[in-house]
Amino acid sequence: MAITYSISDLARELDVTTRAIRFYEEQGMLSPERRGQERVYSPKDLVALKLILRGKRIGFSLAECKELIDLYDPSGNHKQLETFMEKISARRAQLDQQLLDIQQMQLELDTAEERCLAAMAETDKKATVAS
Repeated sequence: MAITYSISDLARELDVTTRAIRFYEEQGMLSPERRGQERVYSPKDLVALKLILRGKRIGFSLAECKELIDLYDPSGNHKQLETFMEKISARRAQLDQQLLDIQQMQLELDTAEERCLAAMAETDKKATVAS
């Protein structure tokens, strides 16, 4: 007998809501078998859901996660892994750029703060002299 999961099994195992699982199903990222009103998920769906959650944690869009899921091939996933590595590299470059942007913004904030403090000190000095 093949291993299957109910929607509540998946939700409990991966600590997500059943609503989230249904959303991913609506997006075509999961394809459970139907037995009447019941959804029956396969190990492939479990792997896809893990990939979606991992992708979200590292900043991939749902479209990127779907692309990776669509590349899944049980006989060999070299293409999927290669594409995943390309996406990791692109995400890392994006994060590096964001880090540089944040550091630049911090320098600009430091400069603005120093100017404000200097202007306040000058204003205080003038107020003291005037009194």
